Amino acid sequence: MTGSNGQIGTELVSALQKKHGQDSVIATDLKDNENSEGIFEFLDVMNFERVERVIKKYNVTQIYHLAALLSSSGEKNPALTWRINLDAYLNILQLAHKHKIEKIFFPSTIGVFGPTTPRINTPQNTSFVPGTVYGISKITGELWSQYYRNTYGLDIRGIRFPGVISYATIPKGGTTDFAVEIFFEAVKNKKYDCFLKADTRLPMVYMPDVLKATLDLMEAPKEDISISYAYNISGFSLTPAELNVAIKKYIPELQITYTPDKRQKIADSWSETIDDSLARKDWNWSPAYDMESMVKDMLDNIK
Repeated sequence: MTGSNGQIGTELVSALQKKHGQDSVIATDLKDNENSEGIFEFLDVMNFERVERVIKKYNVTQIYHLAALLSSSGEKNPALTWRINLDAYLNILQLAHKHKIEKIFFPSTIGVFGPTTPRINTPQNTSFVPGTVYGISKITGELWSQYYRNTYGLDIRGIRFPGVISYATIPKGGTTDFAVEIFFEAVKNKKYDCFLKADTRLPMVYMPDVLKATLDLMEAPKEDISISYAYNISGFSLTPAELNVAIKKYIPELQITYTPDKRQKIADSWSETIDDSLARKDWNWSPAYDMESMVKDMLDNIK
């Protein structure tokens, strides 16, 4: 797994260790994670030779390529974001073909959508005109996934993740980070200044459902996987104002203010709700959490 110290990677490593055994999972990142257990390798995903050495050293059979710069942080250095998010993925694809890797997981994002995309019930196949280098790199990665599957027969599977909410790791650099930050600020300070407008609706998914979706997709029979670019999924949609009301049921003192910044423009170009019927049809995707059950679980764990 590349990017194993990220928001998803941190918890996905543990889930894979439980499923396949601690010694069967090789976590890699640019920085060590002192809290991690099992095998860890320092790895710059842009170093082709180093990635290949790790693949050969452990006889790798599956790759989860999570290393990426996210939407907001990616805009600060577009060229670097492209190299990390796309060029490094091409390295992975070339090495997977060369070393006959059995399966590859490529996480995409709702950031591939843009102002020409229907914002309500966004379909699986639609217009893609992303407004960030993050979204541009991810939709290009989806197309490369499809090319390597069609041309070389690689078994590549992907998910377009909406905003991911979790308590184990606080995300940095994303446009949906407010949906995590607000919980920690509510518990600690009883106030939060949101960087999006109160009525900005965005699709979300809770981390337990992220792990379930990823594992279920990777375990599904190959003949059931009809696409290789990335499946739409969503757990629920919310606005900052709705999330505030839900949290105030448990922390009534919470006060929220709104100071929209540059991330507002990004959020305005994304979907409000997602049509994930193809994922439900192909590999029986179904989220276990709605907003209310997510809020309770988040606060129980953070406290």
